Amino acid sequence: MEAACEAAKAGDWEELKRMVADGADVTCFDGEGKTPLMYAAERGNAEAVELLLRAGAPWNALSPSGLSAGDFAMDNAHQEAFDVLLNAVARQTNKNGSDSSEDYLKERVAFSEDRLMDSDSKAVMMAWEKPLMEAHARAICSGGGGSILNIGFGMGLIDTAIQQHTPVKHTIIEAHPEVYDRMLRSGWGEKDNVKIIFGRWQDVLSQLESYDGIFFDTYGEYYEDMREFHQHLPVLLKPGGIYSYFNGLCGGNAFFHVVYCQLVALELGNLGYSTQFIPLPVKDCLEEKIWEGVKHKYWQLDTYYLPLCQSSCDPE
Repeated sequence: MEAACEAAKAGDWEELKRMVADGADVTCFDGEGKTPLMYAAERGNAEAVELLLRAGAPWNALSPSGLSAGDFAMDNAHQEAFDVLLNAVARQTNKNGSDSSEDYLKERVAFSEDRLMDSDSKAVMMAWEKPLMEAHARAICSGGGGSILNIGFGMGLIDTAIQQHTPVKHTIIEAHPEVYDRMLRSGWGEKDNVKIIFGRWQDVLSQLESYDGIFFDTYGEYYEDMREFHQHLPVLLKPGGIYSYFNGLCGGNAFFHVVYCQLVALELGNLGYSTQFIPLPVKDCLEEKIWEGVKHKYWQLDTYYLPLCQSSCDPE
């Protein structure tokens, strides 16, 4: 066993502190597959957690059972240690990749009854999301459903649900040429209250107006892209309007998912919006048969937290 792991497992924090000062390896795993940071988080020693993070301990390392240091802190109700980890992730999280969206838009996609797949057998959207999309539609149309904007058509689940609320104007942005073509062949361009804009949202901002409700669900983009979109909300969203997005950030790990929820809420708060997360049970989607043939299982949690974002000030 690595010395740092041994000291952390024994709870010998003074010895661990000395080892860190001497340059000990803090990225090590012991025979149980746990790191010094996991032990510190599990025991709730916030000071040791911070010390190890500063020394380069990986906050995103996982134990054999798929648990991170954040999970160990949460499972043992160590709020202070959890907050230290949360702040560390907030500091370190940045753009992950650069050209995935452009690659996706050049690829062929495959449609079936229960999923839309990219050329690498990864799911763009799946039918299990339908109840979530219906909940999102109710949220963004709750102000009367006047003028609604959706970014990312996919299988059309959210837009079909939006139509049930008979919005006065329903604008849809879709960037993938095959999905756009399928939309037209399915009659979406013939609906009186629907306006379709073909292109990446970054390229069609000048064609947009202001809306009572906005939903954001793109594919092949990253957290940084959504952050960029949020900078436009003060112009795109009417005072008192509702904004929501598909909350799939780090949907495979409870700790990282909470981290991103906190990050987005903080970011939107800085823009003048308050965000609440509505818990929705989604245990049925965890069945293995649902994911057969899908290369990446993008959701593995039993609860989905639907974001509901609104101006923190009442409209004048």
